Amino acid sequence: MSERQACRLLGQWRGTQRYTPILQSDEDVLTRAIITLASQYGRYGYRRITALLQRAGWQVGKDRVQRIWRREGLKVPQKQRPRGRLWLNDGSCVRLRPERANHVWSYDFVSAATHDGRSLRLLTLIDEYTRECLAIRVARRLGRQEVIETLTDVMLVRGIPEYLRSDNGPEFVARELRKWLGRLGAGTLYIEPGSPWENGYCESFNGKLRDECLNGEIFYSLKEAQVVIEPCRVEYNTRRPHSALGYKPPVPAAYSPLFTPTPVSQLRAVM
Repeated sequence: MSERQACRLLGQWRGTQRYTPILQSDEDVLTRAIITLASQYGRYGYRRITALLQRAGWQVGKDRVQRIWRREGLKVPQKQRPRGRLWLNDGSCVRLRPERANHVWSYDFVSAATHDGRSLRLLTLIDEYTRECLAIRVARRLGRQEVIETLTDVMLVRGIPEYLRSDNGPEFVARELRKWLGRLGAGTLYIEPGSPWENGYCESFNGKLRDECLNGEIFYSLKEAQVVIEPCRVEYNTRRPHSALGYKPPVPAAYSPLFTPTPVSQLRAVM
């Protein structure tokens, strides 16, 4: 069968059969750079790899990176299934949307374990507007007092938020914690039981933390977990491209005059 007949049968332009791809002079170097970044950040897709390359000075678009990505057989993460939002009968959305830095913080617990099977508990705290992870506290046990201490350490530097969002765990609904937050002027937003999607920002961060850090590490002691997890938090804030921020890390957008430190005396006066 001739080329003309085969292309007519397949509905394909004959010019595509004669097309010879033009390899640019930096193709091999770019390919090695992509493979290096894909090996270092195993759970990143080609869009985040493109952002890292552009930050490193490469004049490259996501389409070219995607072509090399597929040619080298690298993993392309599947898109998440879109979820519907939760609405009230009057049409208003249940969840308060963050409108500025220090408007809404959210916190939650993440479970892990050391190599000997003993449990680890992680308290994660994020600013929903800037997407920055403000703290990750790692311990064997965490109660309401440890939650208050973690919040105090962060508030001394970042200021007092208007609201804190959480589930209905006993550490978050404790009377001592609620009284302390009330004296500071910070409101509480509790999600409906069994509705983790209402705390979506924190749940999303917890999933990334587990996928990109916890699942790839073996912790032999509590101290090792603390030492390894803190650089992961710094990496997330300062280097990891965030799709909701135009593939930029949270910290450059977070450090602004909006963050005014809270006087130590104000925090200590209410403890």
